[in-house]
Amino acid sequence: MPLQAAEFFAELCLPFRDHTVVGDTYFAAPVPGTPLRLRIDFAGTIHADTYGGLRVAVVHPDRGETDAVVLSFLDHGTFHRRDEATDRRPNSKGYATFDKYHLSGRPPWDGAVTTGLRDAIEKYTTVWFPGAWTARRQGRAIDRTVHRAPGPTVANAARGR
Repeated sequence: MPLQAAEFFAELCLPFRDHTVVGDTYFAAPVPGTPLRLRIDFAGTIHADTYGGLRVAVVHPDRGETDAVVLSFLDHGTFHRRDEATDRRPNSKGYATFDKYHLSGRPPWDGAVTTGLRDAIEKYTTVWFPGAWTARRQGRAIDRTVHRAPGPTVANAARGR
């Protein structure tokens, strides 16, 4: 069964304009014009087809992987609510993880709260891609301002006065 990775990464709301998901991997060019790229995969556990976090890596096209870190779902509270609601306890099967088996019509990572992961990705990528998050935030602030500004009415513009 597919992991529905594109939907998971979309839920993270990462600000990188130049990105794509291939299979279960997210690729991005956070800062245009620089050779460094970002790659995010699901980090496996010792159990087959079970994932316990995200592996975030910085990749150079000629030199390969420059740096990587695993952001665990447990450390970032991704499945805390789900596990609490289903009475899953630490060190029990399925706690703070998900696997490829799931109910039809629902993603395997159903119940995930991605805010902690997103914040961790932001902190990590800010070191390697300075300004990538700031520029996007400024762009969103400008977009909100532009959309709120009233425009000329169509009827007045069409008359030509």
